[in-house]
Amino acid sequence: MSCSFPYRFFAQLCLGFVLLLGWASVGQTAEGLHRHQPGSKIIVGGDRYYPPYEYLDEDGRPTGFNVELTRAIAEVMGVEVEFRLGPWDEIRRDFDAGRIDVLQGIVYTKSRSQKYAFSPPHNILHESVFARRGKTERGVYSVSSLDQLSGKELIVQKSGFMYDYLLEHKLDAKFFFVDTHAAALRLLASGEHDYALVGNLPGLYLGKELGLSNIEPVGKVTAGERYGYAVVKGNEDVLAIFSEGLAILKNTGKHQQLYDKWLGPLEPRGIPWKKIAPILGGALGILGVILFSIMVWNRMLKREVARRARELQQHQQQLIQADKMASLGILVSGVAHEINNPNSLALLNMPIVIAAYEDSRDILDEYYRNNDDFSVAGIDYSRMRDELPQMLAEMFDGAKRIKRIVDDLKDFVPPGRADLRSRPWISMLWSRPPSDWWENSIHKATQNFSQSYATELPLVNANSQRIEQVVVNLLLECLSGAAGSG
Repeated sequence: MSCSFPYRFFAQLCLGFVLLLGWASVGQTAEGLHRHQPGSKIIVGGDRYYPPYEYLDEDGRPTGFNVELTRAIAEVMGVEVEFRLGPWDEIRRDFDAGRIDVLQGIVYTKSRSQKYAFSPPHNILHESVFARRGKTERGVYSVSSLDQLSGKELIVQKSGFMYDYLLEHKLDAKFFFVDTHAAALRLLASGEHDYALVGNLPGLYLGKELGLSNIEPVGKVTAGERYGYAVVKGNEDVLAIFSEGLAILKNTGKHQQLYDKWLGPLEPRGIPWKKIAPILGGALGILGVILFSIMVWNRMLKREVARRARELQQHQQQLIQADKMASLGILVSGVAHEINNPNSLALLNMPIVIAAYEDSRDILDEYYRNNDDFSVAGIDYSRMRDELPQMLAEMFDGAKRIKRIVDDLKDFVPPGRADLRSRPWISMLWSRPPSDWWENSIHKATQNFSQSYATELPLVNANSQRIEQVVVNLLLECLSGAAGSG
């Protein structure tokens, strides 16, 4: 009895220790699997300094494209949100632990999709490689592939997309991690390390805001990446709210308004004058010589052609130009109409197709879970379920772009106000005395010209100016034929 007591006590002690560890593990698991309760406030996380997408302003208030987009979604979906912006590394940890319900801006990757569920993207994010201008002037630091960064010193935001991307590709380089894109650009501008890998628009925004004139983007090592909302898997009910709200904002044009406000001014526009200035200067010099020669030649012949030039420019050119513009207007209007008809069907049916897919997605997911992967249009469903919403959204956006182009074509042809009063237009046309040009043209073509009209001509409902143009054109053709026959 005395010999067994220590063993029994030790066994009880071990059992209690195991139960204590189990209780702690269950508590941590419960915290990590926290789910949003319906009706409660949704906690939305983001980077505190990632302009123009999301950042804290001078008063410490959340602002930026992502923030305004989230507020618009919350308004249209009737939910309440609370923003929590901080260092990205900390935000990611809180998100993984369940203390944040949704991230409003995170790049989709295959490895992240194993842990997170993503909404359709609200932007396409481009990551750029920034370098100091002193190095790029020699033309040897332009970066077009990941291999060119091997052996270099790279500045990267911790827990950001490039951080995960470079670790996945096991790049043989020396990394220096910072908390924000601004810190990465400042460090590069101060002369430290070789490159900074940051988002293209945030890099351009911060470079201008911070006055970092000695750095510039020198290339990209990734294609455009999908950037949108994400939740920890199992919290898809919250993701559905943001996905539906995002679709509504895209259809109503609110998403485009926010994009134009925050991101449009940063996109490269216009012509790179600095690069083409030498070529343009040479071309202008040659053109100047040609124009000077033409001016001298024109001055020598000016007296001889002045009278005929005035007559032709004042009369014939007006008629020819008017006829060309009328023909062009009819052509443009017809083309716009033919394009608009099928495109209207696309605009009408695409929301139905998108809604049909969204309604059937739960059924497809259930079939996928019960029967493993299967093929849809020759593509595995596990891949199609993530890419099809983006494809449909892009098709819908493309149809809307076509509609805007067609509307611009219609604006090219102003309707005008036709004078369609009923009148005996032939009598009215010839009741005015013919102009000098008409008399000269008639006398040059024939000496046997006369005019006569039937009595009680009927009224015609037409535009008198356009009818007059038709008669003048016919008259010119007749005079031309008479002059040719002698």
